[in-house]
Amino acid sequence: MNGHSVGSTTHEVLNQPPLLGDVDLFALDAALREGLVREGAAWASEATQRYGRLCGSVEMQLAGAQANENLPRLRSHDRHGNRIDEVEYHPAWHRLMREAVAAGIHSSPWKQPRDGAHVARAALMMLGAVNEAGHGCPISMTYAVTPALARQPEILAEWKPRLDSREYDPRFIPARDKRGVLFGMAMTEKQGGSDVRANTTRAVAIAARGPGREYLLTGHKWFCSAPMNDAFLVLAQAEGGLSCFLLPRWTPEGKRNSFHIQRLKDKCGNRSNASSEIEFSNAWAQLIGEEGRGVPTILEMVNHTRLDCVLGAAGTMRACLMHAAHHASHRSAFGRKLLDQPLMRAVLADIAIESEAATTLSLRLAHAYDHESEAPFRRIATAISKYWVCKRAAPLAAEAVECIGGSGMVEESPLARHYREAPINSIWEGSGNVICLDVLRALAKEPRAGEALVAELRLARGANAQLDAHREQLERDLLVPAEATARSLVERMALALQGSLLVRHAPAALADAFCATRIAGDWGRSFGALPASVDSSAILARAWPAVD
Repeated sequence: MNGHSVGSTTHEVLNQPPLLGDVDLFALDAALREGLVREGAAWASEATQRYGRLCGSVEMQLAGAQANENLPRLRSHDRHGNRIDEVEYHPAWHRLMREAVAAGIHSSPWKQPRDGAHVARAALMMLGAVNEAGHGCPISMTYAVTPALARQPEILAEWKPRLDSREYDPRFIPARDKRGVLFGMAMTEKQGGSDVRANTTRAVAIAARGPGREYLLTGHKWFCSAPMNDAFLVLAQAEGGLSCFLLPRWTPEGKRNSFHIQRLKDKCGNRSNASSEIEFSNAWAQLIGEEGRGVPTILEMVNHTRLDCVLGAAGTMRACLMHAAHHASHRSAFGRKLLDQPLMRAVLADIAIESEAATTLSLRLAHAYDHESEAPFRRIATAISKYWVCKRAAPLAAEAVECIGGSGMVEESPLARHYREAPINSIWEGSGNVICLDVLRALAKEPRAGEALVAELRLARGANAQLDAHREQLERDLLVPAEATARSLVERMALALQGSLLVRHAPAALADAFCATRIAGDWGRSFGALPASVDSSAILARAWPAVD
């Protein structure tokens, strides 16, 4: 023996950032705070701050990590060989869900409609995503189902009391016996994917056909998230064509419906949330709307979940900025704090510009959901925002990981989880090409949508010459949109919309930097390639006050 005990200290741990600790996510996010007030939800500031403190607490940060480390498990059969088709979740998942439901993120605009209700909910949704994104999926689908069920008022009336409940009830029992319920949807099949009209699942009427009537469904769904939710909207081919059905996990007689979970998806991201492949074998369901009108009916739900894709992506961006800025404010290299080094400040400032542009657009979009008069703008702005904000999350997350370095790719780092999460919102509810085609469809078939967009953009006339030139060219290009160049067109529409909002509402340093880089093109091909004129210090002081 050499006199040293086994496991003796070989070095002192130095130059490592402390754990993030309790964070007031709302108080530190100026863009979110100001947007909440500006878009009509000042009345929700106190409740939003409470939720921001909760989501930023060490306890909830740990719950987010644990829910992703302890993945859902499929229990297809019980120990006696009976088919049960249940999914087990870690207690941390249930904690995340319980808090989100208690905050009303799944239902509040429908239960208590008022000016700013969707904006208030949007802020809560983004704060939840800053902490942990996976649990947002069942919350989002439950929120989005109400406008679709409104096509069948008597069915909505039956479910609404439990949909509106702020009690999270994870028990797998018939919905009529629960204190609160959650909804999901299942559209895609193996052979079709986004082309849902290629679906082969069949629906046969038990007796009479028609809205609200009973049918039996046989077929499969390739992707069904949150299969432990209480009921789902699904698409199936009825005699009259592709139709929308409500399919509960339990039949009216109190028996398990023929909803069979074949396996859980082993996903790259969104791992806390179970996603599954399912099969139906004469599963009981009710028709929502008319036969053959399944796509328009379920699109009432899809449009709201697309809004949540935008909110989730904006929340992911904010989380990445937060963790990168926290690291840079404590870590030193080459004799200086990372935050004090001009190149790192440029990278973080560029990330902050992108994050604020996403947050500002998200809240403006949510405002449009509060006002039926804005339906044309909502129609096109949802698709534009879904395409661009969700697209920007992945490269931003990659750059944030690089700010930390190798340890950012270690699963113990929250950024590793956000990095894996970042591409998902761009894929779910319509990938990029599908969304761009939807924008073209809106321009062609709903002229008021394009007019509403242009009217919104013109509100910023005269505020920035670069933005004015961009908008004027865009207006000319909107007259002759082409499918082959649709991505370029939608990108420019999104940048014009973000620029218009920022020059009207954000500090000059940030708005000018956005227009100089994203609009005028004085920018490189990676984050941080900013012109010398950008005031990185002012942008960072706003984005993450804790850095100073």
